[in-house]
Amino acid sequence: MSGRIAGMGVRRVVAERLRLEQADSGEQPWRAWGPYLAERAWGTVREDYSEHGTAWDYFPHDHARSRAYRWNDDGMGGICDDRQIFCFALALWNGRDPILKERMFGLGGDSGNHGEDAKEYWWYLDSTPTHSWMRWRYHYPQTAFPYDELVHVNGHRSRAETEYELIDTGVFDEDRFWQVTVDYAKAGPADMCIAVTVANRGPAPATLDVLPTLWFRNTWSWGMPNRPVPEIAGSPGRLAGTHRSLGHIVLEGADAPDALLCDNETNAQRLWGQPGHSMYPKDGINDHLISGAPTVNPANVGTKGALHYRLILAAGQSRTIRLRLIQADDEPEPLDLRDDWQAVMRDRRAEADDFFAELIPAAAGPEEAAVARQGIAGLMWGKQFYHLDVKQWLLGDPGSPPPPPGRRYGRNNGWWHMNSFDIISMPDPWEYPWYAAWDLAFHCVSIARVDPAFAKSQLLLLLREWYMHPNGQIPAYEWSFGDVNPPVHAWAALRVFEIDGGRDYDFLARVMHKLLLNFTWWVNRKDIGGLNVFEGGFLGLDNVGPFDRSAALPVAGVLEQSDGTGWMAMYALNLLDMAIRLALHDRTYEDVATKFFEHFAYIAESSYQQGLWDEEDSFFYDQLRLPDGYRMPLRARSVVGLLPLAATTRLSASTLHRLPELNARLRWLLNTQSGEYADVISARRLSPEGRQQRLLAMVGPEQLLRVLARMLDPEEFLSAYGIRTLSRAHLEKPFTVSLGGSEFTVDYEPAESTSGLFGGNSNWRGPVWMPVNYLLIEALREYAAFFGDDLIVEYPTGSRRRMPLSEVADDLSRRLIGLFVPDAEGNRPIFGATKLLQTHPDWKDLIVFPEYFHGDNGAGLGAWHQTGWSALVVDLILTLPRGPAPS
Repeated sequence: MSGRIAGMGVRRVVAERLRLEQADSGEQPWRAWGPYLAERAWGTVREDYSEHGTAWDYFPHDHARSRAYRWNDDGMGGICDDRQIFCFALALWNGRDPILKERMFGLGGDSGNHGEDAKEYWWYLDSTPTHSWMRWRYHYPQTAFPYDELVHVNGHRSRAETEYELIDTGVFDEDRFWQVTVDYAKAGPADMCIAVTVANRGPAPATLDVLPTLWFRNTWSWGMPNRPVPEIAGSPGRLAGTHRSLGHIVLEGADAPDALLCDNETNAQRLWGQPGHSMYPKDGINDHLISGAPTVNPANVGTKGALHYRLILAAGQSRTIRLRLIQADDEPEPLDLRDDWQAVMRDRRAEADDFFAELIPAAAGPEEAAVARQGIAGLMWGKQFYHLDVKQWLLGDPGSPPPPPGRRYGRNNGWWHMNSFDIISMPDPWEYPWYAAWDLAFHCVSIARVDPAFAKSQLLLLLREWYMHPNGQIPAYEWSFGDVNPPVHAWAALRVFEIDGGRDYDFLARVMHKLLLNFTWWVNRKDIGGLNVFEGGFLGLDNVGPFDRSAALPVAGVLEQSDGTGWMAMYALNLLDMAIRLALHDRTYEDVATKFFEHFAYIAESSYQQGLWDEEDSFFYDQLRLPDGYRMPLRARSVVGLLPLAATTRLSASTLHRLPELNARLRWLLNTQSGEYADVISARRLSPEGRQQRLLAMVGPEQLLRVLARMLDPEEFLSAYGIRTLSRAHLEKPFTVSLGGSEFTVDYEPAESTSGLFGGNSNWRGPVWMPVNYLLIEALREYAAFFGDDLIVEYPTGSRRRMPLSEVADDLSRRLIGLFVPDAEGNRPIFGATKLLQTHPDWKDLIVFPEYFHGDNGAGLGAWHQTGWSALVVDLILTLPRGPAPS
C-alpha cells in the first residue's frame, strides 16, 4: 500500500491539516487508530469487584499478566482501535527479570509513602493529532528489575521522607540499561508502519528479548450474547487475526521471527487453584520464555500472539525492528517492509516537523519548542479508550460470580445511567487512567491548539445524557463520580471556541444548553442556605484546608467556601459571555444573558455581605457557619482566597447598545438597589481603543490591589516558578483551629503532603499548580485589558519596582515556562536534584509534565507521566508576548 495520502501534491506543511479535515468531515477515519491503550488497567475501579472498593488489592500488578481484564486493557507504548477490539504493544525481557516486562510497574495507594506512584521511566516524545506520527521512549534496566525492593523500601518510609525511586536503586549505574524507542507512522487510517529501535547503553554486550504483541481484548468470557471468540494464527514473521466486526488484522515483522501464541484468558489455576478456560492462558508466552513451560499453543493459534526477536548487541550498538500492522477486508499479501515502509516513516516524520514548525512561534526558541511539542505529545498519548457500563458493573456479568451485595450501596451506586464507550482525554495513562472532569476541561485548551474538533467533542461528551447525571451533575472521576469538581467546563468551552476562531455557534449553544442544567444543580445542591455563597466540598483541592472538605465537618454547621463561591461567580460570568455571543446572533439568548448577569451580581456581592471577605486581612477566607448563626473564618491564606480573582469579565458599550434588555437590567440593578452592587459592576473606563467598557469582577478595584499585594509577595504566594497554593507565611505561623475537641492545622508544605488527609496523594499546601496559575494569569490579563497602563502594581511586592498588570502576567508565564526549560546552569527545575536527569545526554532532554511543583525549587511532584493540565504550559508558550523580560 502506498505511503501517500490524497492531496500529497500540496506542501508537506498542510498534510496533517488535510488529514484533520478528512477526519472531521468523515471522509477518512484518521483518528480510528491511536495510542488509546492504557499504561495501566490493573488497580482501577472498573476492574474492582470487591465488596469494599479496595481496587489496588483486588486486581494488583501481580495478577495483571495472568488475568483477563473486563473493561479495557493495558500495555507498553501501545495502540488500539477506537473500540479496542485489537491491541498492539511491546513486551521485553532482559533475561534476568522474573516476568516479562509487558506493562508498567508502580505502587498502589497504600504501598507508597506518598500515595500511588509509577516506578518506571518512559516518555511520550511526539504525536500529531491524527497519530499519523508518534514516538515513545522507555529505559529498561539490564539488571533484574527491583520489584520487591521498591515495595519494601517505600512501604517502610514515612510521609516525612521522599519517595524511593527506581533511579535510587542503582539499576542505571554505569548506564546499564536498554533505550527502547517506538516510532509509529500511518500509511493509511488502518495501516501502521512501526519501528522498534533498541540501543544497548551499557558498557558490555547484552541480550534482550523483544516481543511485539498483538491480541484481542477479551469480550467473550463474560456471558454476553453474540460474542464469538476471534482468532490469531501465527507463522514465521506474521500474526494474522480474524474478528467478526473488525475483519482481518495482520502484524508482520521483518526477518521472520518466531510466532508465539496463547489465549487472552485468565490463568485461574495460577491465581486461585481452579481450572481455567485454556491450556495456554494469558501468561503463556511469559511462562514459556521465562521458564520454558509448554504454555504456548503448538498449533500456532490463539487470541494473543507475539513475534519473538532475540537481540544480542555490543556496548553502544543499536538495532531497529521493522513492523507493519494493517487491517483489511481480506488477509493481505506479504507487506512491504522495505522501500514503502521507509518512505512512510520518512514522510510522516517530516510532515510532523513541518506541522509543529508552523504551530510554534519561531521566537519561542528551540528549548521552548521542544517543551511544547512534547507537551502536545503527552496530551495526544493521554487519549484513552474508556469503557464502563456502571449498571452492568454493579450487578455483575451473566458468566461471572455475582458481586458482593454491598457493592450496590457503595462506590458510584447512584450513577446507574452511565454507559461509557469512548476515547477520552485522561490526566495520565498510568497514575490516572480514567477521566476527571476538571482535568479534561484544562486539557482541551491546549488540545484545541492542534485539534479543535477533538477538544470540542470532549467538552460535549461529558455533558451528554449517558454521562451527566439526570439531576445535572457532571461526573467527577472514576473513584467517585459523585464528588464535586470545580465548574470550569463553561470557561474551557469559551476558550476552545475562541481558539477555534470564534465561529462555531452551534458548539457554543449545545454546550450552554447542557450547562444550564449543571448550573442549576450547583444552585440547588451547593448553596444550602440560599445565600449565594457556596459549599462544594473539596473541589479538587484535596488537603488545602485544615480538615477534609469532602467529608463530614468536625462540628455541626456548614462550610461556606471562598473558592466554591469564586468558582460560581466565574461560572455565571462564563455563561453570561456565552449568552452574549449567542445573543448577538440570536436575540432569544438575551434574556439568558440578563439572568447570568444578575446571578453574578448576587454571588459576588454576597461574598462580601456574608463575610467571606476579611477587611482586616484583605483576603477571602472559607468560613464555618454554625447552627446558631455564628460565622467562624478559617484564616489560612491559601489559593481559595485567590480564586475569586478569576471571576472577572468586561462589557463593552457597543455590546450593551446591541443588547438593550441587558443594558436596561444593568441600569435597573445599579439605580434601584441603593448602590448595593456598585463594587462588583460599576467600574467604567475607556478601552485603549477609546471605547467605553464596564468591569464585572468579584474582586473590585478597591480590593484588587490589596489581594495582589499578597499574591505577588515572595514571602507569601510568589515563588520563582509561579504562584504557590498556600502562603509561605504559614511556614513560621501555621494556622490552627480547635473544633469539636480536636485541633486542626495548616502549615506550609512546599513538596509532598506529610499527612494522610484526603489520602495524602497530592498537596495543595504550598506547591505550584499549573491550572490555578493559568487562571490567575488570565484574570490579570482581563484586568489589564480594562485598566491598561493606568494600574501599576509593585512587583514583586517589596521590590519597589512597579509595572502594569500585563507585564506581571507575562512574567508569571515565563516563570511557569521556566519550570521546564534549562536555566542558566543548564538544569531544568522539574528534575530537582536528580543529577542523572539533569546532565546525562540520554535523559536530560526527555521532558515530563508533573502534576504539581515544589513551591520553593520547582521540582516536579505527584503524578509524573504527563498529567494533562500541566500541558497548559503549551498554551503559555504559544501565546506569550515575546518582548524582553523584566530585568
